[in-house]
Amino acid sequence: MPMTDTRKALLQIHFCVLLWGVTAILGKLITLPALPLVWWRMLLVVAMLAVLPRVWRGLSALNTRLVLGYAGIGALVALHWLTFYGAVKLANASVAATCIALAPVFTSIIEPWIARRPFQLRELALGVVVLPGVALVVGGVPDGMRLGVAVGALSALLVAIFGSFNKRMVGHADPLTVTALELGAGTLTLTLLAPLLPFLLPALASDLLVMPDLHDGVLLLALSGLCTLLPFALALVALRHLSAYTVQLVTNLEPVYAIVLAMLFLGEQHELSGQFYLGVAIILGGVFLHPLLNRWRPAAATR
Repeated sequence: MPMTDTRKALLQIHFCVLLWGVTAILGKLITLPALPLVWWRMLLVVAMLAVLPRVWRGLSALNTRLVLGYAGIGALVALHWLTFYGAVKLANASVAATCIALAPVFTSIIEPWIARRPFQLRELALGVVVLPGVALVVGGVPDGMRLGVAVGALSALLVAIFGSFNKRMVGHADPLTVTALELGAGTLTLTLLAPLLPFLLPALASDLLVMPDLHDGVLLLALSGLCTLLPFALALVALRHLSAYTVQLVTNLEPVYAIVLAMLFLGEQHELSGQFYLGVAIILGGVFLHPLLNRWRPAAATR
């Protein structure tokens, strides 16, 4: 029985989300601190995209306003990745992935303001639903990991902000061009921010220009190519055959994949309590409720 385009696209999206879940594992395995790890990841992706004529053609077609807009989003992406991998280093991959699951909660509050649409009570209720889960997660991690939880929550907030701005500007430029521009701006942001980090976020401060050894270099290439560019390209193809609702549901599996992979390859279940995993279940339940609320929203409320 031949595979339909829709089924093939669904499998591709699941594979993409699995690869995104691997990023937290690689972040733990790479020995570099969060700052040079993110700097190298962004720089390598930009270098890979810089060889594509399509990217340069897209850049030449952008006006100054769009360039500055995407560059600003890129700065937010850099801060998100810095805090995400900071959470991985300060706690572990499971904690960082759980914190990212809070992004839909922040988005339900931030996106209406950025997109200039009314707040929806059903979306705001999502924040109330996951609060017990957040409390259980915080109480279920060792004291030494709680700073990682706070940094991870900041990372989720940054996801909500840059994701909402990206959605507002979607369709104005070629996706690969936008990726190159945003990550290039993110690389520059981290370069300029590095001397200020000891004063702004001391827990994430470190030397920027650290040369990775062979072990870290191979993992950084995997992080940049296999877990960034490859899923990005596959997702672009798959999105042609799937609804936004289906994509959102599958994307919500990213923290699930990350936590399961962390158990299998890092043994992190021995570092965390049952209370933590109960909190994770509540948060993920709220996350999967989010697209259902959007799908069942009355038509008049979507304007």
